[in-house]
Amino acid sequence: MAGNRKLGCLSVFLFVALCASLFVNFVLMVAVFQRLAGVREAEPIPRFREILLQRGARASSDKIAVITMRGLISSSLPGNVSDSMVDDMRAALQQARDDSRVKAIVLEIDSPGGEVTASDAIYSALVKTRAKKIYSALVKTRAKKPVVVYMDSLAASGGYYVSCGGKFLMANETTITGSIGVIIQTLNYEQLFNKVGLASVVFKSGKFKDMLNGARPITPEERDLVQNFIMKTYDKFLGIVAKERNLQADLLRNTIADGRILSGKEAFEHKLIDGLGELDDAFRKARELGNAPDAKVVKYGPPFSLSRFLRIFGESESKIELQLPKQLVPQLETGRAYFLPSYYAP
Repeated sequence: MAGNRKLGCLSVFLFVALCASLFVNFVLMVAVFQRLAGVREAEPIPRFREILLQRGARASSDKIAVITMRGLISSSLPGNVSDSMVDDMRAALQQARDDSRVKAIVLEIDSPGGEVTASDAIYSALVKTRAKKIYSALVKTRAKKPVVVYMDSLAASGGYYVSCGGKFLMANETTITGSIGVIIQTLNYEQLFNKVGLASVVFKSGKFKDMLNGARPITPEERDLVQNFIMKTYDKFLGIVAKERNLQADLLRNTIADGRILSGKEAFEHKLIDGLGELDDAFRKARELGNAPDAKVVKYGPPFSLSRFLRIFGESESKIELQLPKQLVPQLETGRAYFLPSYYAP
């Protein structure tokens, strides 16, 4: 009797396993046929994992979302869930914007700045989020979703450009910020070519086509053209600071908007930010502006990925790398415009 019972259980287990295997194979076959037929489903918007930083005072569904932007701002840098870090920022802001339980956002910035276009894209996404209307069924009114920007160790140039998209700007007294300006860098290696007997041969359709060619001196016309581009981009930066901070552009141009860096305390004195404090103070301010005193604080992190987990075990290969000192390696790519402090150029 016991033997028959064991045999019956084994038969049931094998039957269930066979059904599961057939189902999985069927799903895989459908996916393969769809790919061969060119049928693709719309990819879902990547969602970030929520990491609890602070619990709410009471059982409440309200949340303060913390989004972090660290390092160089560039569309060339890969993101955690998207193709680039710029797309990551857009996706994180959209996730917070579309979540009705998120009552306010804290954008934590620790960045020296970066590419002009990338900085402007994140700033625009932040302004869009700041102006997003959310509906409260309790209050029966429509209100803006506030964004508190907290500047960590560094929020200079492009980092400050992005910060201007927030509703309330806060920094530590020792934060490095400011550096309102634009920079383009190129290298001239004409004399080096002459020493080693090399020459650059260029065929071009117009006189400005090889404008930043380092194998020859820059002409006065080229210098004027590049400088004109720099100043127009600078005027855009200056206009955003003047508009967002309610300051006079001419006053900024003749005082602190000359590329100099400022401490958080100096930035507060010059009205570039709204307050001084620590990260916890930014959380409190977000709760206040979001009218959510009991809200918990969650930080957006990359979602769990099996490929990222397996990659940890695949990075065991021994490699020998030779790196030159930073002083000998250009920090900026030739021909790109940057919102960066001058010390990033060699």
